[in-house]
Amino acid sequence: MLTIYTDDGAYRTHLDRLQKSLGNMEPVMDAIGARLESNIRNRFATRTDPNGLAWAPWKDSTLEDYPFPGSEAAKIDGAGNARLLDRYGTMLDSLSYDSDPNRVSIGFGQPYATYHEFGTKHMDRRGMLMADPEAGILGPDDETGVVDILTNWLDDLAN
Repeated sequence: MLTIYTDDGAYRTHLDRLQKSLGNMEPVMDAIGARLESNIRNRFATRTDPNGLAWAPWKDSTLEDYPFPGSEAAKIDGAGNARLLDRYGTMLDSLSYDSDPNRVSIGFGQPYATYHEFGTKHMDRRGMLMADPEAGILGPDDETGVVDILTNWLDDLAN
């Protein structure tokens, strides 16, 4: 491994001043979280992933056991709403974000959301959060939204 150290004394004062001039980043991080959450909620309406590709349809085995209104399965747990990834609304209802001055976290409170985001051996991936969850890459619209928020914030600081 190559490690390079540098003495930042020549520019440390300038970096410290720059960081102080940026001010409180929490409103920016909050705006980013709100934008991403809105984009994710929209994916449930459009049934598309962060790249704009349609989610894989239900497999036949899912359709056979789905609690459509009036079905035998609906008599056990109640009727589902017949929307892909949104049977009873619990996963979408658990979507939230948290932000502070240094970061934004966004995700679902339901642990089974992981299976949909990554897919499994028996279930197709239906991306909701990331264009590529293995690499941690946002979709193009999410990335553009984040850059727009940061650009507008920096423009406001400059004026």
